[in-house]
Amino acid sequence: MSGKWLRSGLRRDICVVVASEGDPTAQECKAAVETRYDDRVDPKTFYGALDALTDAGHLEKTVDGLHDRFELTAAGERALRDHYAWVRERLDD
Repeated sequence: MSGKWLRSGLRRDICVVVASEGDPTAQECKAAVETRYDDRVDPKTFYGALDALTDAGHLEKTVDGLHDRFELTAAGERALRDHYAWVRERLDD
């Protein structure tokens, strides 16, 4: 498992949003994360996390008109499910 992406809660949360909402635009994803945090996420930080996830192969970006849309890759889904299993295991102990 690629551990680097797991070091960031923001990156994990972005993957959760993308997995649960299909192929959201970057702005839809940012709005969902901000709603979850009940706080504004700095755009530079957010888009840096999106770029890192895309560069690492966890997200795939497609252009839809003026918007970039994001989809979880098989590697991203595996990493997210591995993390979920680890959290579940830790909480069950």
